[in-house]
Amino acid sequence: MRAMNFQKLLVPVGAIVLLGLAWRSGGWGGVALAGGVIVMFLLMHFTRAMQVLKRAADRPVGYVASSVMLNAKLKKGVTLMHVIAMTRALGELRSPQDEQPELYRWTDTGGSYVDAVFKGGKLQSWTLTRPEAEPDSAPPSEENTAG
Repeated sequence: MRAMNFQKLLVPVGAIVLLGLAWRSGGWGGVALAGGVIVMFLLMHFTRAMQVLKRAADRPVGYVASSVMLNAKLKKGVTLMHVIAMTRALGELRSPQDEQPELYRWTDTGGSYVDAVFKGGKLQSWTLTRPEAEPDSAPPSEENTAG
């Protein structure tokens, strides 16, 4: 939990340090330049998040083209936004709302699905589940080719 709090404080503290250094080296002009860089950084991240969510809005919730490929691409510690960008779909929330950890599911057309567990927005674990192969109900027919 402490590592997560540290990461949340890193960006604002970094911005304040950058503004302080800009003031020291360039006065108000330096602060204006550093402020512009900070605003540009924030706008780039906001724009990326909006593009990811816009693409995901056009797809069914919890759908992915291939669960096997998603399983192969997942890495521990990636953010939920990164997984949404990979799948281009919002995951189907399987855990109670606003409770940690969160469980999301992405299913493909073959019935395979990936359950992903997120804690604090970071991927902790995932499992791939494939449907049981249905046994053939009738033996294959043999054709007579004698003649």
